[in-house]
Amino acid sequence: MAPVELRQLRYFVAVAEELNFGRAAERLLIAGPSLSQQIKALERDLGVRLFDRDRRKVSLTPAGAALLPHTRALLDGADDLRRRAGRLSGSQPVRLGYVNWLPPDLTARTAAAARVHLDAWVAPSHTQAARVADGSLDLAVCWLRTEDLRRLGLRARLLGADRLYAVSRGGDSGDVPAVRARDTDVLVDDDVTAWASWNVYGEELAQATGARTVRISDGAITGPAFFDHVRRCTRPVVNSPKGQTSPLPPDLVRREIVEPKVYWTWSLVRRETEDRAEVLAVVDALCEGVGDLGIHAPDAWLPAGDPYAVPG
Repeated sequence: MAPVELRQLRYFVAVAEELNFGRAAERLLIAGPSLSQQIKALERDLGVRLFDRDRRKVSLTPAGAALLPHTRALLDGADDLRRRAGRLSGSQPVRLGYVNWLPPDLTARTAAAARVHLDAWVAPSHTQAARVADGSLDLAVCWLRTEDLRRLGLRARLLGADRLYAVSRGGDSGDVPAVRARDTDVLVDDDVTAWASWNVYGEELAQATGARTVRISDGAITGPAFFDHVRRCTRPVVNSPKGQTSPLPPDLVRREIVEPKVYWTWSLVRRETEDRAEVLAVVDALCEGVGDLGIHAPDAWLPAGDPYAVPG
């Protein structure tokens, strides 16, 4: 039998509890087709069918019902093993996941609070948040909406903010004029598994400011393919947070976005029920004194669902 991943077992339990792939995918913050593929892979690896499903309903097979309590026990055992291993090592490390950004002085700020283990799996915001919710991580640096926090039982504190800019053709010719948000393009990718958070953000940015969305299907929100899209577009293209530090090719220029200034926030998220002193100490060490970061300036813009957006 092929090895079975704990992640797939967590997906099995979520579908078994919801008996609806759509609701389970929302709960796990993953795409519906991806969840369906993972369940099929698990069924193939186990050699049994776990669910009967048609267009109207999903139900556990006898094999699925028989395996469900054992799966829950196995997941509980894995969590307990993780806790016991932490105690044996002297103090349980705080597991921190992230997307692509971390405070540059993270180690110095957390050294006196706890041992912080940076998780090697760099994943999108919605994936990292789901991992905090299911206990795979203690903390994650990611972007989430207030409704996501509520649904997953998470709490967030502001840790950082990126002011987004646009990229356009032009080369280095001295001062580059700013561009109004309504005169920019925002790339939205069909791959919601990888770009769910950015797509939500980009579509709301377009709706709020008058920017234009451009739908793509090649993962070119960042990287060299992003620059190719910039060259094809007739308007400046908003750069995503994952591209903030990428060097620009010589034929392209960075342009400030104004009216409004566009911000992306980074939250440090934890479970609402988290009571480990080490975890709470790391949160305080990283978030104390962070300040406003410019996101509440009169000409700043955040999505309405951003946890730090001012109502009204």
